[in-house]
Amino acid sequence: MSGDERIEDRIQNIFAEVDELKNISASVRNGVVTLEGSTTNAATADRAEQIALRIEGVVTIQNRIEQAVGVGDNVSPILETTSTRVNQIVRSIPLLAVALTVFLIISFLGHLLATWKGFWRRIMPNSFLSDLVAGASRIIAVVIGLIVAMNVMGATTLLGTVLGGAGVIGLALGFAVRDTLENYISSIMLSIRQPFRANEHVVIDEHEGIVVRLTSRSTVLMTLNGNHLRIPNSTVFKAVILNYTRNPERRFEFDLGVDANDDPVAAMQLGLDTLKSLPYVLEQPDPESYIQTVGDSNIVLRFMGWVDQRDSNFGKARGLAISATKDVLEQEGFTLPEPIYRLRFDTGTAQPAATGTGKAEMVPSRPKETAEPRDAADVKPDSHLNQIVAEERAATGEEDLLDEKRPVE
Repeated sequence: MSGDERIEDRIQNIFAEVDELKNISASVRNGVVTLEGSTTNAATADRAEQIALRIEGVVTIQNRIEQAVGVGDNVSPILETTSTRVNQIVRSIPLLAVALTVFLIISFLGHLLATWKGFWRRIMPNSFLSDLVAGASRIIAVVIGLIVAMNVMGATTLLGTVLGGAGVIGLALGFAVRDTLENYISSIMLSIRQPFRANEHVVIDEHEGIVVRLTSRSTVLMTLNGNHLRIPNSTVFKAVILNYTRNPERRFEFDLGVDANDDPVAAMQLGLDTLKSLPYVLEQPDPESYIQTVGDSNIVLRFMGWVDQRDSNFGKARGLAISATKDVLEQEGFTLPEPIYRLRFDTGTAQPAATGTGKAEMVPSRPKETAEPRDAADVKPDSHLNQIVAEERAATGEEDLLDEKRPVE
């Protein structure tokens, strides 16, 4: 048998074993292989050519395979392929049932574990974190069930593709909901840090109010006007927080001016004696005073004192302290300068030069009785807002991440 005959027999034997290539014949002359016949698609013709080229002794290929355009020739392979796939699916139904059962069992166990609130609360006293971890355990159980089920079916390649696609989708979603994720993470950190308690008077950046609750999305304040204010937790986490309630002792200060000809030291001492005599001004720390500025016509004195916010309203105490100090200074002969105005009249005729100091004439004030310490009842703290907050916390079922048992940062 010549070399061309051996090559031809080899190619024909290979084509005879492949269903798609049975209708293709090969003839060889001087190492040149001529392929003839018909096929339903170009891919089959290319496959036959590639097989022939791998045979030893083949010099080149003449591909004369024609693509069939008949309805029967094209539809029959599709029907055969569909029938084969349906048969494969029917045969794999028991395996699919086993994989689905495994997936459902693992997912159900994860669901039971997630709903076991007592277990998570014992592990994590923080309610927000316990709910978060419980929800994550449910998702993890679903993913594990999916991985095990696909391994049972032998679809590990498909599993890798699915997980890779899920990673890309998760990354894209992460950028899309970046602000939401930032707010959610801030909620977790605030529930751990506990920067304030309910009913505390705070200032968060420029927002002031009484803390109502901390939710998974926002911090709720009751403003001093009695309105609800919700601040996103991402803003609260990065904000400067001023807490007036944490330290009940709070210092007030105010400025009073005396005439430049008056003795500022005597005025300061008189003002300090007055502040010390007020029952709502704390003895310790001592009230203080110093010269703030010296102007053209007056000397500005700054007075400072401390109050206990548990017993006194800060605003009321400061206002009464200002009034008491001012009254004492006036009664002891100190002049609290009034505004000075210079008037000019252009009438077109010469006017005699004005005489005097240019100060507006002081109208003597009516005599006042010696100032007495203001009654401490006048500065009683206003608890109205605290009562509103307490009633709302008791009546509303909204979540609250503030935990009285956790230490405050």
